[in-house]
Amino acid sequence: MAVDERMLKELGIQSVDELFSDIPAEVRTDGIPLPDGMSEMEVVRTIRSILERNVSAADHPCFLGGGVYHHFIPAAVSAIVSRSELQTAYTPYQAEISQGMLQALFEYQSYIAELTGMEAVNSSNYDASTALGEAAIMCGRINERRKFLVPEALSAGKRGVLHNYVKGAGMQVVEYGFDPLTGEMDLEDLRSKVDGEVSGIYIEVPNFLGVIDRNATEIKKEFPDALLVVGVDPISLGILKAPGDYGADIVIGEGQSLGSPMNFGGPLLGLFGCRQEHVRKMPGRVIGMTRDLAGRRAFAMTLQTREQHIRREKATSNICTNEALMAVAAAVYLGIVGRTGLRTLAMLNMDRARATMDALCQIKGFECPALRSHHFNEFAVRTPIKPEKLSRVLMRKGIIGGLPLARHVPSMGDCMLFAATEMTTDEDIGKLVAALEGVL
Repeated sequence: MAVDERMLKELGIQSVDELFSDIPAEVRTDGIPLPDGMSEMEVVRTIRSILERNVSAADHPCFLGGGVYHHFIPAAVSAIVSRSELQTAYTPYQAEISQGMLQALFEYQSYIAELTGMEAVNSSNYDASTALGEAAIMCGRINERRKFLVPEALSAGKRGVLHNYVKGAGMQVVEYGFDPLTGEMDLEDLRSKVDGEVSGIYIEVPNFLGVIDRNATEIKKEFPDALLVVGVDPISLGILKAPGDYGADIVIGEGQSLGSPMNFGGPLLGLFGCRQEHVRKMPGRVIGMTRDLAGRRAFAMTLQTREQHIRREKATSNICTNEALMAVAAAVYLGIVGRTGLRTLAMLNMDRARATMDALCQIKGFECPALRSHHFNEFAVRTPIKPEKLSRVLMRKGIIGGLPLARHVPSMGDCMLFAATEMTTDEDIGKLVAALEGVL
């Protein structure tokens, strides 16, 4: 008796078709049109031919930002994080992870705490979007209020994830506007929306439009009863004041720029820090340094507030899984770059953005920058043709263009957000200008 016949008899059916009798005949298929099998050599050749069609920032000028950036990564970063001691089959979240990994994460926390001016930092979140969602519900836990204020100029990804997070917590997200001339927050609009129900106010420095908002340092002074959550680009902290110095209660950010490649948008690294008084309300886990019974230095998970580690009703989050390997990469990157190197890098990013901006200003029909402000390494440009179309045209010319803003900030739907980093060369800028002039 054939194997399939034995299986049919065991199941008590006459044919394989009976297994699918509950599925309407009109939605069934006659099978999946898979190609014939290939040898290993043929598979490699086929895959390489597919990969050759990719447009990579390593081979083409890249001006795309909006949260993920093309930065140089020292070879030592990948060499260290690729070591077998740091590679595991399961995320390093449990108490039995090695002393080496615990120390690396402790160093990561120390670096981020120094950068942000926070007293406590967790060992990472998925990305900046989930970190923002966690920050919002953390504010609600701290002061038991249900309104969270965010800027209108916010990436669609962060906005979507934030709304998903707060829905279950019964919180309300309220947006405040920005000045259409400068891109800075509209203080009058913000004031009109702050009341006794506001748990926290979220600001970004630089903001999503690349603007370094001069009002940021005054927010905590003007609204002392609300918790201040600040979103940062960690590279910018090489030259900008640490959020802790102007009253931030919680700091979040995207750590991809610290030693992780763009890699099709992930994996990313969510930065998260807070003041010591709020550490018990912070999601994730915190690595601490102590002494063992023999008096030797040792590292341990001192706070673990995920439902895997404590009683479910005591957990601060059940979806705050970390990005340990990316956090180690960030620690290695910062250790290599150092304080002076980070400042130099931040200055170089501003310089490259200014050079790109100055070049685009010379092209007739383009309003550059669209916002009259100080920028870090991104700026909005008002384009004479639809940004989505312009993006496709630039791609055909071998240039990864800026980010069309319509989906993120609808009021700036005729603008494209251009980013420049230390990887942006004068030749890249020249190719962009030539391509844009060719479009017109």
